[in-house]
Amino acid sequence: MLVFDLGIEKVFNPQRHVEKILGKVGEGDVTVACWEPGQCSPNHAHPNATEIYFCFEGGGVMRTPTQTVDIVPGSFVVHPRGELHEYSNGPQRSLLFRVRYGEDMSTRSKDWPTNADFKPKPEDAVYFAAHPNG
Repeated sequence: MLVFDLGIEKVFNPQRHVEKILGKVGEGDVTVACWEPGQCSPNHAHPNATEIYFCFEGGGVMRTPTQTVDIVPGSFVVHPRGELHEYSNGPQRSLLFRVRYGEDMSTRSKDWPTNADFKPKPEDAVYFAAHPNG
């Protein structure tokens, strides 16, 4: 059994959102993701892992190529393997609980519209050339 207190585990950074892996279970991990107002993730996918988010406090917007949904406390989002997605935090600090499971937790980042300095890794560019929507 693993037990965590998100209030104790949370870590915020004004430069970039923080994803702190709290533990590993079988073929997955559990994470607390901490977001300052306005922070945004890159548009990314996990080709070999399912990713699940639960909004504990705060909230924002989750986007996929076909959907945009508001995330509020109590929201629960499941991204199947390979689904392209990004999260944009709202006007207050947010605390998301994340569970990932699969044989490989690697991330492929396509773009990051809110980060002018972002350049995809060559292997990520190759992946998205073959899989434009994740």
